[in-house]
Amino acid sequence: MLIDCHGHFTTAPPALGRWRERQIKTYEETGARVSPDELRIEDDEIRTAVEQGQLKLQDERGVDVALFSPGAGKMAHHYGDARTSLDWSQVSNDLVARVCGLFPGRFVGVCQLPQSPGDALAASVRACAAELERCVTESGFVGCLLNPDPSDGYWQAPPLTDRVYYPLYEKMVELDVPAMLHVAMSRNPALQGTCAHYLAGDTAVFMQLCLSDLFTDFPTLRVVIPHGGGAVPYHWGRYRGVMQDQGRPPLEELVLDNVYFDTCVYHRRGMELLVDVIPARNVLFASEMIGAVRGTDPETGHRFDDTKYLLDQVAGLTDEDRRLIHGDNALRVYPRLKNVLDLTAEAHR
Repeated sequence: MLIDCHGHFTTAPPALGRWRERQIKTYEETGARVSPDELRIEDDEIRTAVEQGQLKLQDERGVDVALFSPGAGKMAHHYGDARTSLDWSQVSNDLVARVCGLFPGRFVGVCQLPQSPGDALAASVRACAAELERCVTESGFVGCLLNPDPSDGYWQAPPLTDRVYYPLYEKMVELDVPAMLHVAMSRNPALQGTCAHYLAGDTAVFMQLCLSDLFTDFPTLRVVIPHGGGAVPYHWGRYRGVMQDQGRPPLEELVLDNVYFDTCVYHRRGMELLVDVIPARNVLFASEMIGAVRGTDPETGHRFDDTKYLLDQVAGLTDEDRRLIHGDNALRVYPRLKNVLDLTAEAHR
């Protein structure tokens, strides 16, 4: 089974974006709220958006199931207040739940969290735990997106290892679900979103984990760092050396029981480096399609986000390595996924 652990509903019907624009504008101008009930999207609109987008590409590439979340860049946690973020998260998550219901067994939900920056952070973390529980217990979601920078480009929050986040981690452990540590948009003009903020965020959050005792406090907590870990594989020796200089345990001992990386790397040499440096048991197949890069690579004739093609070009991986990366790791890191797929299969017998 080929499981793509990193998909976003980037092709959502335009009504979703229009509702969000009204939500932000209304709150900023008057402090009033736009009700989630005012959003109207028909099932046929969802089917068209998915069938002509993500599902078409999944079928072409042999992807059996995708872990599907709201568009990460549009989480935009800095807008409005805590209620703004909560309403937007619930609207977005409920739309993803509808996708999963319309295409059972092909998409499984991963939720957006209602984070807020600044003084609202602590309260928003408690709201995150509640929204995670709602999505897991009511909609069959199997994980969440956790933004290490809810200020969206200015890095004004404490590290994800700060105790302010512990109520969320307690709920993640209780529910046995992981988080993908994924930044959202960048409103900082010095930090472009997909190529600067995303990759810098992956790199920064890895160092936060290395310098903490988070996994001592939560030994079963699991996190996925997307986009191949940003600069992590390229600078693995630097991380190892700094940990050694600071008297920390070996890097592998510090993180590899709890931290995983996806294959959203869009050239062969980068993919080779990822799977050479990071053990196969810590790599999950992913493409992030349709997402950050949508064009075709003239050097290969394949879309940049066709990571299955790139992974197939990597020599030296054993059959066991490929089995782990293609799906077995996802089933282990997202243990609720197997139950969702089993229930779907049973319903279709």
